[in-house]
This record gives sequence, structure tokens and C-alpha cells, in this order.
Amino acid sequence: MEIDSRLGMEPRATALRWLAAFESAVQRDDAAAAARLFLPDGHWRDVLALTWQLKTLTGSSAIEAGLREVIAAARPRNFHLPAARTLPHEATRAGVHCIEVLFGFDTVSGPASGVVRLIPDQVTPERVRAWILLTSLDELAGHAEGALALAGDAYSRDFGGENWFDKRARANAFADHEPTVLVIGGGQAGLSIAARLAQLRVDTLIVDRHERIGDNWRKRYHSLTLHNEVHVNHLPYMPFPPTWPVFIPKDKLANWFEAYVDALDLNYWTGTELVGGSYDEQAGRWQVTVRRAEGGERTLRPRHLIFATGVSSIPQMPDLPGLDTFAGTIQHSGAYTTGAAWKGRKALVLGTGNSGHDVAQDLQASGAEVSLIQRNATYIVSLKEAQKVYAIYAEGMPIEDCDLLATSMPYPVLKRSYQLSTAEMRTVDAALLEGLTARGFRLDYGEDDTGFQMKYLRRGGGYYFNVGCSDLIVDGRVGLLQYADIERAVPEGLRMRDGRIVPADLLVLATGYKNQQDVVRRFLGDETADRIGPVWGFDEGGELRNMWRRTAQKGLWFTAGSLAQCRIYSKVLALQIKAIEEGLLAA
Repeated sequence: MEIDSRLGMEPRATALRWLAAFESAVQRDDAAAAARLFLPDGHWRDVLALTWQLKTLTGSSAIEAGLREVIAAARPRNFHLPAARTLPHEATRAGVHCIEVLFGFDTVSGPASGVVRLIPDQVTPERVRAWILLTSLDELAGHAEGALALAGDAYSRDFGGENWFDKRARANAFADHEPTVLVIGGGQAGLSIAARLAQLRVDTLIVDRHERIGDNWRKRYHSLTLHNEVHVNHLPYMPFPPTWPVFIPKDKLANWFEAYVDALDLNYWTGTELVGGSYDEQAGRWQVTVRRAEGGERTLRPRHLIFATGVSSIPQMPDLPGLDTFAGTIQHSGAYTTGAAWKGRKALVLGTGNSGHDVAQDLQASGAEVSLIQRNATYIVSLKEAQKVYAIYAEGMPIEDCDLLATSMPYPVLKRSYQLSTAEMRTVDAALLEGLTARGFRLDYGEDDTGFQMKYLRRGGGYYFNVGCSDLIVDGRVGLLQYADIERAVPEGLRMRDGRIVPADLLVLATGYKNQQDVVRRFLGDETADRIGPVWGFDEGGELRNMWRRTAQKGLWFTAGSLAQCRIYSKVLALQIKAIEEGLLAA
């Protein structure tokens, strides 16, 4: 066979040889032999398949020890190349050229999928070893997603009885039963997990304080449009139509959320606020009080409580001396809608992330005289360049394969990948960045030069995708102040340390939101908040803290993130809850 390959190997045959060797080793319960199939500094990321955890092990010794603990119980077997998956192929990931393989296998828990990236052994180049291995559970044995099988009377009609609408109304009321799972927050995180649980036949209720489904997007500022391309953002089970714009407008997405709830028969209470709750250890249930818009409170007793309020829940307010004396209007960016009322007036926007820049640009376009106030150095990247971090989704593979490949990237590799893409973006955007520096704008490129995506994963912000506001700063149409130069707020605006007064009629606080741990502290108390610790940001194992996995508080879960993250990891969270409900996994 003639091979057209940088590595000089036929990908499919090479993949099958490695998979056969790995299966042989684990079938013999020989963790040492399995670990020798990895590079000395290789990585194994498991997503529930073998460990029932989200866990990454790096180095052949750690991989050997990890496999020794689980392979006898998990019994991984039947490693194969599924016909529906993308074929083995050569690819470059994080600067490393490899053979990339998507495969399937079985475990005691159920069918699973995986990714292995193979590169030639430096000592024996005709051999390959695994640089990265992902093992990810697809479904629970005997509990596949989807509607119940057709019953014998499926073709009959129940004349005189309840129709679909009646049944939906009764199910959504929860008048005669308790939800198994209560989801707090009805944005993309809440919808995704509720949809996954519904497909696993776990009775779930979403509650959201907004009066209408989708208002968490609909009520945001008038000009808001998503910053990543449509093909990355599909929700589970219901992809966006191919006719949709590349970047989704907020109101279009909000309306889609309404249709999504209706189409997938999700139970959803609008106008419902969380009052508080506590966990009853003896009963193994939560006691959660909610307040409904139509009046009155309701106590619910779910076994599982999921916070899906995202990384944007409780507004963060700045500690600016004299802020209470300011005579103008103060708004958090979450409450800002449009700049139309501020034409011809003076506005200040505190914060230089995406929201701050977008609000400033909207105010400037509306005829206001506006300046941004920069608190911290900020990463700036042009919108087109920012799409490079989603490059896998533009390679033409099915979205399910792209999701699996994205999930397979362990923290050290993800870090290197973002360093490379950030350096490339920085080169392309050089002229813009030089212009900003000349205006006194303080730039950074993320901790260890990993750019915006790692900033988001570590702290939830600190960057801006330039859709024009940076250019307005460069040419002076949007002013720039440094927070460190402010002495205090005064009735007419801000007094600077040099004594001058910067007048303002409006001050918009684009200062972000508190951690979900603070949300727990407010509604579930200090003891529970302290027990679970911080939510989001990486732990010592390179996984996001407390996200999509069991926490130190039984029955308490968290989900958040981009639409893509919610699509991918909602399945991970739903599988764990279903396994607990079926007695297959300890709570």
C-alpha cells in the first residue's frame, strides 16, 4: 500500500494494532503492559468510563497505577473503530503531529467512546505510543437515552381522557409528586441538563426568576450577539437550523430557548425565585423553598439540586470610595439595555471585558460621550482571530466527533494549545495592539500567555473580542481612564488623583459576577458553601472545580459555561445522577 503520510504509517492499521495491544493488556489485567503503550509523559483522561470521575493522569507511572485500580472492575473490552465515527487520520494538535483515532469500547457500566493520539516512539520509530488517551462513558447499560419503547396500545387514542397538553400541564405542576432533580437557572446550562435528564427519564424541574423563558439573554443589552460561531453552539438533541446567522443575536437565541423547552417537554417554572434550602441527611432529600410570581411560596423536596446559574449570577460591585454620593445613574452591566436615553450626555463604563467594551460601543453609537475605566490589564483579540480556538469544529467532522476530540484535551495539552493560538492571534492583531498601547491601554495575554479561553476557564473573564470598540479607543472616540488614577466618586462624577473632575451622568459597572460558591453561601448557608469550596477554575488535577461531578455536599451539583460546554458536560452530569438513582453509583 502506498502511504501518503508525514509519519510514514497507515492510520487505520496503526490504530487497530495499538487498540489490540491495549485491549490485550487490560484483558490480562496487566496495567504495566498497558502503561508501556504510552509515552513516558503521556496523558490519560477518563470521563466516567473506568473511574466514574472526571480525572486526568499524566506520566506512565501514574497511568499504570490508575489503570491497576480500575480495569478489573470496569472490564474494558471490544475496542473497535465504529463505522459512524471519523476514520483514523493524521492531525496536528498543540503543535504535535499525530495519528488521531476515535474508537468505541464496552465496560461493565455501558458502551463508551474514546480518543487516542499516537506518535512514533523515539527509540523504536516503527512503533507508536499514546500521547493522549480519552475514555468516556456514552450511556448506562440498560438505560439508553430516548423515549420508551412503543407499548402495545401506542397506536390507540384515549378519547375522553387526558391529551398531551393535559399531561404536560399536570407533569409541570408537580402538584402530586416531587421532582427528583431541581435545577436553579433556565439558561443554556439549565436547559441542557434538564434535556439530558428527561431523555434518561429522570423527573426534573427548572426554576428561573425571569418572567419568560430566554429572558436571561433577551433582557441583556440591545446589541448583544454571541461571540463564537453558530456551528459550535448547538444545544443537545436540537441543532440550530442551517439557515441561522454565523453569530446568533441574543433575541433569536432567547426565542429558541422557548421553543426548546416546548419541543423537548421540559418542566419549567418562570417567575420563580430561590428563597433558601437545606439538606436532610436522614431523608436523603433537599428541602428547598421557592417563591412564585403569582404569589406564595412552595417547598420542594428533590433528591438532587443543580445550580445552573452560570458564572453570571450575583453582580460584583466595586469598592470605589464615594460611590454612594454619585448623583447620576448607576447600573450594573447586567441591567444595561440601550444607550438611546444617553444621547448627548456623559457616560463612564467601569470594566474592560466583553460587556464593558460592548456597552461603551453601544453608548458611543447612541451619541453619548463615553470613556472606559480600566481596572486590570486585559487581553484583546479580534473576533475573527478568536475563532481559532474552535478550529476542530471547522474541520468538517460531525459535531459529536468534534465534541469528543475537544473533551480529550488534558490540561497540560490544552495549555500548550492555547499558548500557540494566542501567539498566532497576537501576531495577526499586532497593529491593533500597538495602537491600544499607544493610547495607554494595558494589555496582557493571560497567565502564561494562554489567552482568553484559559482566562475564561480560570476566572470567567478578563478579555475582549474586538468588534470595533478597540478601534474607537485607538482613534479617541471612546476615552480611557485608569482605575488606579481615581481618588473617589463625587456627586458630579469622578475625582482623579491629580485633582481634576471627570463629569458623568451615567456610570455602568461592568465588573463581573461572584463565584457560584457565593450563590450557595447566600441560599444554602456558610456551612455548605465552605464544605464545597470554590466553584470553577482548575483544581490540582487540571479539572474545573466542582463542575459536572459530585461535590463534598451530597446531592449538590453545578453546571455552567458556554453553550458548547453545556452541551458536552450535561451528558456527563446526567449520567452520574441517573447512575445514583439506579443504585449503580454512590451519591
